[in-house]
Amino acid sequence: MLSDAQKQHYEREGYVVLEDFKSAAEMAAVRERAREIVAAFDPDAGRSIFTTRDQALATDRYFLDSAEQVRCFFEEEAFAADGSLRQPKELSINKIAHALHDRDPVFDRFSRGPELAQVATDLGLQQPLVWQSMYIFKQPGIGGEVGWHQDATFLHTDPISVTTFWFALEDASLDNGCLWVEPGGHRSPLRELFIRENDTVRKERIDTTPWPGADRALALPVKAGSLVCFNGLLPHYSAPNRSDKSRHAYSLHVTDARTRYADSNWLQRKGELPLRGFI
Repeated sequence: MLSDAQKQHYEREGYVVLEDFKSAAEMAAVRERAREIVAAFDPDAGRSIFTTRDQALATDRYFLDSAEQVRCFFEEEAFAADGSLRQPKELSINKIAHALHDRDPVFDRFSRGPELAQVATDLGLQQPLVWQSMYIFKQPGIGGEVGWHQDATFLHTDPISVTTFWFALEDASLDNGCLWVEPGGHRSPLRELFIRENDTVRKERIDTTPWPGADRALALPVKAGSLVCFNGLLPHYSAPNRSDKSRHAYSLHVTDARTRYADSNWLQRKGELPLRGFI
């Protein structure tokens, strides 16, 4: 699936962009299914907010239980001072997470198949396990910033193996909050760990290496249908969306079963929902 040049680029830079990976029909199917999930969601059933500024403080039972469920999370700026939504529900959700790929047939089909299995092999994942999925809305006007981070902070293995598969479901541009990466940054150390102890979590700084400055950041605007794959150590970021256009995306986080998945990771499967790969 990946050419030799693409494999070399991934090894050197820590990411690779595969254009036209998903068809218009495949993207339409998951976008419609996401719309249905949000339409059926009762905002009073869970008002959990997703934020990267202090996720430890925002973590609750609703979040922790989403490891094996399909849950909706609000944007930070979704609510007015009196607790009411500032805009319609469908324009207030930050993401749907974290077991879409295992709980929903439409997302299951989108998340698996021989093409993705081959990409995983080409990236060095010999025994891929898909741990979590997220449908990200990046809402117009209030789409939140996602600060610089490394995905291995949240899904840590020994040795580090987490790999991200990020699908653009709409055009991602500088205006609506496309991804930014630090090319080659996957060779830098892991800076933070998101640690779970029973039902409490904390983020611990384990290395003082600074996050990239503007001189080392590269924007990755991509067209709908593109797949961006990146190493779990690659620092990446996305700006807030202040435009009038959303930036829908879908991501999968995958580890290699040959590595040891940390007991301290926030996301734990209880055995009721077996882990699976891409086939």
